[in-house]
Amino acid sequence: METTIFEKGKMLRFADLVEYSPDGIVSKRVIQKNTGNITLFAFDRGQALSEHTAPFDALVQVIEGKAEIIINKISHLIEAGDAILCLQIFHML
Repeated sequence: METTIFEKGKMLRFADLVEYSPDGIVSKRVIQKNTGNITLFAFDRGQALSEHTAPFDALVQVIEGKAEIIINKISHLIEAGDAILCLQIFHML
């Protein structure tokens, strides 16, 4: 199944698509294809994903705030404007 909210030739700002939930995590699938997915996540302060595996590497782009990404037990502190390529196994705080 392939889905997308992108319109070809139209600019899209991820910051405009992010939705927040107090004390929660909100995810929104932007593109879903057999070759990979793009999903937006919004984390309230103190929320985290547990260590997990994925069928593809993940690119984390911080739009607002700060995040700690743990890859192979190494902590990476990133903030708005930063991006990091995660391996298929990672932990996001």
